[in-house]
Amino acid sequence: MQGRQTAGMMRLQKFLAQAGVASRRAAEQLISQGRVEVNGRRAELGSSVDPSKDRVRVDGKSVAAKSGRVLIAFNKPAGCVTTASDPQGRKTVMDFFPDFGTRIFPVGRLDYDAEGLLLLTNDGELANHLLHPRYGVSKVYDVKIKGHPDKKAIEELRSGVRIEEGLTAPAEVEVLRLLADSAWLRITLHQGWNRQIKRMGLAVGHPVLKIRRIAYGPIALGRLRPGGHKALNPEEIRKLYESCRLSVSH
Repeated sequence: MQGRQTAGMMRLQKFLAQAGVASRRAAEQLISQGRVEVNGRRAELGSSVDPSKDRVRVDGKSVAAKSGRVLIAFNKPAGCVTTASDPQGRKTVMDFFPDFGTRIFPVGRLDYDAEGLLLLTNDGELANHLLHPRYGVSKVYDVKIKGHPDKKAIEELRSGVRIEEGLTAPAEVEVLRLLADSAWLRITLHQGWNRQIKRMGLAVGHPVLKIRRIAYGPIALGRLRPGGHKALNPEEIRKLYESCRLSVSH
C-alpha cells in the first residue's frame, strides 16, 4: 500500500477529501494521528488506495467513495444554525436535508439570525479552498444597519476597521437605500472572520439589524425561496472551482 500509485489508485488524503471527510491537509493530520485504517491496518502518510477495493475507516467508521460531486445552493432562513447538530436543540440547516442520501456539509457559516446563500457540498477540498483567505473568494451581503452612515463611516468600512483580530481587509461598500432611521448597504468581503459584519457595524457606530448573503464567488442567490435549494449546474460548478483556483477534476 505504501507509495503505490497504479491505475485506479489515489493518495489516501485525496480520497478522504473527495469523500467529504476533511480537506487534504486535515486528512494528513488524521493519518498522522493514527485515526485512519485501510483494510484493517493503520494507514501511513504516503499511502494510496483503490476506492473500488480498499476498505477505509476513520475513527472506526467506514468511509465510502462519493458517488458523485454534490454542490447545492441553499437559501438559509433566519432562525437556524449552520451546523450538523446543536446542543441547545435549535433547528439546523441540515434539518432541511434529512434524507439526502449522501453526506453533505455547509461551506462556512451564517449567523443564527442571518439569512441568504449557503453552499453545501461533499467535496472537502473545494470547501477548504473556498474558505481559505489565500484565495479571497468574495462574499456579498445586503446589510441593514441602524442610522444613516456618513462618508467617514463608509470610508472606514471600505478601508478597514479595527476589531479583535486586527484590521479588517478592504471591503466594497455601496449604499443601496436610506430609510427613516436605518439604511441598507451592500458589502462585499474577501475574508470571513467570525461575526465580522456585525462587529464592523458596531465599530463605526451603526449596529447591524439584518444580514442577507446574496452571492458567494460566482454563485448568486437569485430567486431561491427561504428554505429552498437547488443543485448547481455544470457551468456554475466550473466557475466556482475556478474562483478558488481548483480544477473541476482535482
